[in-house]
Amino acid sequence: AEHQHVRYNPLRDDWVLVSAHRVKRPWQGQLEKPPPEDVPRWDPKNPLCPGATRANGEVNPQYEGTFVFPNDFPALQPDAPEPDDSDHPLFRAAPARGVCKVMCFHPWSDLTLPLMSLPEIRAVIDAWAELMTELGASYPWVQIFENKGAMMGCSNPHPHCQVWASSFLPNEACLEDRTQRQHLSRHGVPMLLEYAEQEARRKERLVVENADWLVVVPYWATWPYQTLLLPRRHVCRLQDLSDSERDSLASIMQRLLVKYDNLFEVSFPYSMGWHGAPTGTFLEEDCKHWQLHAHYYPPLLRSATVRKFMVGYEMLAQVQRDLTPEQAAERLRSLPEVHYK
Repeated sequence: AEHQHVRYNPLRDDWVLVSAHRVKRPWQGQLEKPPPEDVPRWDPKNPLCPGATRANGEVNPQYEGTFVFPNDFPALQPDAPEPDDSDHPLFRAAPARGVCKVMCFHPWSDLTLPLMSLPEIRAVIDAWAELMTELGASYPWVQIFENKGAMMGCSNPHPHCQVWASSFLPNEACLEDRTQRQHLSRHGVPMLLEYAEQEARRKERLVVENADWLVVVPYWATWPYQTLLLPRRHVCRLQDLSDSERDSLASIMQRLLVKYDNLFEVSFPYSMGWHGAPTGTFLEEDCKHWQLHAHYYPPLLRSATVRKFMVGYEMLAQVQRDLTPEQAAERLRSLPEVHYK
């Protein structure tokens, strides 16, 4: 807790430098602006609101629950042409096709997931699973991710996420596929199933838990209050969850996100995303080395205005964090589960 050391991340096959003493240094760097507290419930200029007109001229329906639509500015398109052949191995390109969708969680712009009801969060989970099934029938990777807050690049104050389906396995998916496959081959048990059992027993990095799920600050966390959401049983994909597991997932998500908001009494920014076994043609393959999980990556370090920057040494050498995962977990664990608002 007091001296620097490096920790191994078996999921990414890399290391993180832990320098807990650095959190005591005075801060004279950039201060972030806290998110606005007066977001209007409905704004005709907000393209995610019911009845609003989006950039492409389409008008949103007067939706009352979740709402999914094609991204108006997609990073992936289904009919992209083949790249030209390379004349040198150092200049390679490959086809990249896919679809990008946006999913609104709720019609009200002044809500976020921790402020929604459990049935409303459960409806989000069901919509996620439906998209995974629909897009996963054709594409090998379906990435669900939420960027929450302007600090994380979210340009519209409205509860929503994105879903990108790709014709290829992205870098992180390939890496996690390799490390989990190797772990199962060497140890006979899925890596993250074994890891969840260990963390549930040790409890020093445990944040919240229930009968089906647990949330930990992983031993190898890089962001200050990073967490990992894990099922207790072996499950490969989001769409494989039972009704009761989806209910308990809604509950534990709400508990975690309330704690996040309570940490600095601010609508807590983060990027999160689900990782599960690949889909498409992989649905016919043996993927038992995979374990479903969700990553939460929040940047705030000391307060609502001081963030952790991943620059310099982190970009050029190795990721580094300024407090131990155990310290972060203890702080999150001790927070109330009633929202500060």
